[in-house]
Amino acid sequence: MPLIYIVEDDANIREIESYALSKNGFETSGFEKAAPFYRALEKKLPDLILLDIMLPDEDGMKILKKLRTSSITREIPIIMVTAKSSEIDTVKGLDSGADDYITKPFGVMELISRVRAMLRRSGRRPVTEPIRLGDIFLDPAKRKCYTDGEEVELTYKEYELLFYLMINAGIVMKRNVLMDEIWGHDYEGESRTLDAHIKSLRKKLGDAGSHIKTIRNVGYIAS
Repeated sequence: MPLIYIVEDDANIREIESYALSKNGFETSGFEKAAPFYRALEKKLPDLILLDIMLPDEDGMKILKKLRTSSITREIPIIMVTAKSSEIDTVKGLDSGADDYITKPFGVMELISRVRAMLRRSGRRPVTEPIRLGDIFLDPAKRKCYTDGEEVELTYKEYELLFYLMINAGIVMKRNVLMDEIWGHDYEGESRTLDAHIKSLRKKLGDAGSHIKTIRNVGYIAS
């Protein structure tokens, strides 16, 4: 039975999430604040985390960054739960390492669907062997990117996008496939988000960015 940690300061929302998940075959543990959540992580790691952004003792974005910089918790799927609905807040959370987001208020079935989809994606066998494409070198075990031997600082989603393109090198990846694999959801402005990440990747990779090519009206390819 998959274990879900719910980090949510609103007791009513936390209870609704816990009840819905429990009725659909999940084990849950709820936390009102960051401190008891951290203590729980030391004892047992969950299969997925539902993380509210607005918490009383520590901002959810800070928690997110801590989880993604720790070798112990960085691979745990995280779904942000937030009352904020603007694209810039969503992109900020996703770039900081969240795998998906759900905006309050939300329906119970939407929550269950998002959780199931995220667990399906995270259940795939991870790639840990180094990957090279021209001057671009990825070390999946350390989540590091290098060009010409120099490390390139990428955001969480930039790395995920480059990684997916490189493990599918030579194959044209459609826009909707990239969005589903990297962001795992649909939201208004998604095309701009994908294009912005590709543009940022190319800039950070310098000359090596030419390996990421645009296939007009279709998607992108790493070659």
